[in-house]
Amino acid sequence: MLYLIVNHTRKDLTEEQFAELGQLAQAFYENVPDGMTLRGDWGALDGSGTFSLIETEDRDLLDRVQAPFHDYVEMEVIPVAPLSGWLNR
Repeated sequence: MLYLIVNHTRKDLTEEQFAELGQLAQAFYENVPDGMTLRGDWGALDGSGTFSLIETEDRDLLDRVQAPFHDYVEMEVIPVAPLSGWLNR
């Protein structure tokens, strides 16, 4: 299953909290858990948030991985599927 993860960074973060968020993100990128594949990751140019495409069959794993981020971002998890051929319309 593919999931689009939309993270909106909380506007009231202190510099210390923003640094902690960066450390959490770096730890995730360096150690994506077994059973999960990061298919793509993008950041808004204004720094307001990130967008990730993650593949996993274990929704509980996804929830566990995302839990440490909840103090720093508002998160939306959207199950998605490819739309084959839509560019050719």
